Amino acid sequence: MAANGVNGTIETVEDVIKGASKYNAVPLWPQMVKYNPPKPNPRCIPHIWRYHQVRPYLVRAGELVKEKDAERRVLMLTNPEREGPYTTDTLYAGLQLVMPNETAPAHRHTAFAMRFVIEGNGGFTAVHGKRIQMNRGDVILTPTWNWHDHGKDGSGPMIWLDGLDLPSFVHFPVHFVEHFDQPRYPAEDVDTSQSPIVFPWQRMKKQLDEEEGDWAAKEYRKADGSYVSKTLGPSAERINAGKSSQPRRETTSCVYHVIAGTGHSQIGEQKFEWKQGDTFCIPSWYRYQHFASPDETVYLYRFDDKPMIEALGFYRLEGMDTETLVT
Repeated sequence: MAANGVNGTIETVEDVIKGASKYNAVPLWPQMVKYNPPKPNPRCIPHIWRYHQVRPYLVRAGELVKEKDAERRVLMLTNPEREGPYTTDTLYAGLQLVMPNETAPAHRHTAFAMRFVIEGNGGFTAVHGKRIQMNRGDVILTPTWNWHDHGKDGSGPMIWLDGLDLPSFVHFPVHFVEHFDQPRYPAEDVDTSQSPIVFPWQRMKKQLDEEEGDWAAKEYRKADGSYVSKTLGPSAERINAGKSSQPRRETTSCVYHVIAGTGHSQIGEQKFEWKQGDTFCIPSWYRYQHFASPDETVYLYRFDDKPMIEALGFYRLEGMDTETLVT
């Protein structure tokens, strides 16, 4: 049926598409599959960052990029299919370094952060007046809008893995940073074993080792059992020598770091071999399974977006079928 008016004559479907598009009213039907795919379609792909390859550049940056020229000396672990801040479509990971006698100056921001300590001694992070000594394997939280700075004594570099929810702020443009007027926010030393934002590795390792079976996984949680944040969730896994984890496929995405041991992961159709210090990512809906080499027990650190995905009602595990009638 033809129509007249400001749109002119509308004779064909092509007339509809071209005419409506002039007024920013774009037909959905040619793009229905794009916006309603038959399965999750992350843009990011599985990838591994090998510590022995990346570390020399990070340490050299510590020598060449001076403290005053870098608020945070970090190498972002960016996904090959996207630029920063994407490690996965929802997660950011980076390797951060503080050199001896340096201070990474105090600031605070909307983003939630967690740190996994990879190497070094004598480093600290101070979070809103509480100075926390960093020990290898510890997980340290930096809650939203808490003043924090990092420092190091005179005995070699300190390196840790940062995990943040930065990709979320591409969709929610509410993230910003405030800088403190001094390099360090006033802080006092605290007992890390009693701090609610510190999860010592020795405590988690003991819990994993006490679990029965060849594979164990435990989440880091608050004392009341709730998630440590609304967006990110850290956890750790143990795989006995020569054994494997259960295969999984879920709508969360995650980043893994190898605390100890060697092995490989089957992620989709790809095999990724890894060893201590390596970091790898698994985007949403890739089926994956971890395998430990036959000579030693493997320990893995992980952080994911499950708290956010679950809260939004987006969480699905392969084989899970739930229906809820809204009344």
